[in-house]
Amino acid sequence: MGKASRVRRRAKLGKERQHRRQQRRQGQGAAHKSASGWAAPDGPRWHQADPGGPGRSSAQLAEQLVSDAVYAQSRGDHEAFERCVAQLAGRPGGAGWQRIADRVLLAVLVDAVATGWQQGWQPAEAVRQAERQFGTRHARMATDAVAAEMRGYATATIDERWEAQLAALGATAWWGSDDGYLELWRDRERVARTATVTCALELLYTFATLPELHQLCPLPGTARRGALHSERSKGRPVDERMLSRVRALLAKAESTEFPEEAEALSSRAQELMARHSIDDAFLAASGPGKAGPGQASGRRLFIDSPYEAAKAVLLDVVAGANRCRAIWHKNLGLSTVLGFPGDLDAVELLFTSLLVQATAALVREGSRQDSYGGRVPVRSGSRS
Repeated sequence: MGKASRVRRRAKLGKERQHRRQQRRQGQGAAHKSASGWAAPDGPRWHQADPGGPGRSSAQLAEQLVSDAVYAQSRGDHEAFERCVAQLAGRPGGAGWQRIADRVLLAVLVDAVATGWQQGWQPAEAVRQAERQFGTRHARMATDAVAAEMRGYATATIDERWEAQLAALGATAWWGSDDGYLELWRDRERVARTATVTCALELLYTFATLPELHQLCPLPGTARRGALHSERSKGRPVDERMLSRVRALLAKAESTEFPEEAEALSSRAQELMARHSIDDAFLAASGPGKAGPGQASGRRLFIDSPYEAAKAVLLDVVAGANRCRAIWHKNLGLSTVLGFPGDLDAVELLFTSLLVQATAALVREGSRQDSYGGRVPVRSGSRS
């Protein structure tokens, strides 16, 4: 499905999703409620009618400009996109226009974030995608949009995994009133109004073109506090002593400068984790009422550049060694790992450690010199 088609698909579903969110939220602002039609239409129309025509409010004009800008971006029409930016950043709607435009921009961003949740995306993944596509400034605004979206949910209805991601992102509504958000953001980033509007529209385009992913945990507003812990407790209790030994082995492997020692330590850690996994499987098969590994689930891990293909292969090998399966989403820089919770923990722990070890090895390779004192080029897969 092309990007323009995905944008039109969001337009069709946007109002229905917005209505459901408004029903379950408490204290929702009127500005958010007014922006249900954020997604781009079938074609740009802002220049076909008089902006100040009868019955056309400033908010409606702003919403149309936002939709047209996203549509223009999806078609690669930079000239039309810049015209929309200029109008949103200027004063075509008369008195109070900029505040109205800012309110609409934040509202459609929040709505787009919620649509991303419906598409299977999680907070850390959405923010990272914004950074991958446009940069760190967009990631900071994406974090704020996530924080604004999450304000409407009771803590008891947010999955613990989402809470952990929100805490890691530092996603908090630091700006107070939504009416002044973009102005405060502009001051904090020290950029012009045009750059602020451009950032918001490009971020909206990112959210509007997110492909659909498999939903790995309950959506905000539908989760039940403690459900994750309860599910995990159905399996074998975590052997903290074993985990401590594994972490100690991997920490030592990460710190040593000798590849053979690092390999031996990592292998020993894998043996301990595999033995624990086999014990879980034995208990699960030993009869009714016995502890088992819990319900199979999934977890997405980031595959960052450089050497994405090599890292994806490494993760696939680690997953296979721990009764899991890894699926690489190449264009998104993600891999989905499927398996039981304890096995997923093992995969993530070992994969992260091996990446640290590989990075350290590359750094050591990069510091080598030839007999003339010059640097020796580092090649992927070389060993010291």
